[in-house]
Amino acid sequence: MRITISGKQMELTDAIKDAVEEKLERLDYYLHPETEVKVTVSAKKARQKVEVTVIPISGPIIRAEDTEESLYAAMDVVYDKLNTQLRKYKKRVQDRHQSNESIRFSHIEDLTEEDLQNENENSIDISIDRRKKFSIKPMSPEEAVLQMDLLGHDFYMFTNAQTDDISIVYKRKNGGYGIIEQE
Repeated sequence: MRITISGKQMELTDAIKDAVEEKLERLDYYLHPETEVKVTVSAKKARQKVEVTVIPISGPIIRAEDTEESLYAAMDVVYDKLNTQLRKYKKRVQDRHQSNESIRFSHIEDLTEEDLQNENENSIDISIDRRKKFSIKPMSPEEAVLQMDLLGHDFYMFTNAQTDDISIVYKRKNGGYGIIEQE
C-alpha cells in the first residue's frame, strides 16, 4: 500500500507520520499492495482532523474522517471506520459472489414538471457554497450503491457501464434505493 500523508495548517513530524503509517498498515489484509492511500491531517485551534481516502486498483473508493482533541484519538476512530467499511465490503462481495444475487432497484420515483416548477419557485436565493470535482468510473448500479454505502453518502453519481450514461443512485426515506437516469 502506498501511503501519502499531507498536513494542513500544521507541521507533520516523523512521529505523526510513523503513527499514521503504523495504524494504516494493519489494513494490509484487505488491500492490494498497489493501493493508494491519501491521508490529510489538519489542526484548527484545539481540534485535530484526520481524513483518509483509500483508492484501490479495482473496487470502490473508501473514505473516512474524524475530528477529535487528540490527533491519535482521531486516527483511532478513522482506523475503526475504515476497518468496518473494508470488512463490510469484503463480506458483501463474498456473499454476492457465493449466492449470485444482486441488489434490486424498485419503486423509482419520477418527478413531474409541476414538482420541478414548485421547487424552482421556492428556491429563489440559491448559494453554492462548495464545489467538488471527481472522476466518474464506469460501473453497474449495484456497484454504485455499494460505493455510496462505503462512503457514507445519501447519493452517488456514476457512469452506467451498460449504457454509458451518467446516473445517480440514492437512499430512499423508506430504506430502499432509487436510481435517476437520463432519458
